[in-house]
Amino acid sequence: MPSRKKPSVRTRVLAGGAALAVVGAGVVGTVAAGAADSTAATPATPAAPVAARGSELTRSTHLTLDAATKAARAAVEAAEKDGRQVSVAVVDRSGNPLVTLRGDGAGPQSYDSAERKAFTAVSWNAPTSELARRLAQAPNLKDIPGTLFLAGGTPVTAEGAPVAGIGVAGAPSGDLDERYAQAGAAVLGR
Repeated sequence: MPSRKKPSVRTRVLAGGAALAVVGAGVVGTVAAGAADSTAATPATPAAPVAARGSELTRSTHLTLDAATKAARAAVEAAEKDGRQVSVAVVDRSGNPLVTLRGDGAGPQSYDSAERKAFTAVSWNAPTSELARRLAQAPNLKDIPGTLFLAGGTPVTAEGAPVAGIGVAGAPSGDLDERYAQAGAAVLGR
């Protein structure tokens, strides 16, 4: 049987150091886990809701989805009666799309243009044809993101405040687009 060689002092020191490191890591891990458990066992007290006073609040009016759909359909139908293919968008008071309809045969650019006209009309609470005329005095208006200063958008108001915008695009002229947008808005007052 071959004789075993005794490990060198260096090997024994390294092996002992490694063993000590493993034991130390186990102790530290156990202590850390115990600390985490004690923290988790103490639930945080949830903050009570804070009630705002009436003087700190405003009320807003929004167009319903049914009303927006009715307005969009009326605008598309008005255009179809004239043999026009358009897209119609109705946005809420914040400019977020509620309904967008792309009429049969409407051009691909009309969808985005209708949304931008609606956004512009509700943002300024004015028909986009009027806003397009204002560009002569303030040409930088057209640089505002999401806007389109071409005729075809009309605001919808309640008690004088804008609650929605209707935009139409795709007819041969902005005047026609705006006429169809106004036809959509008109059904809301009935």
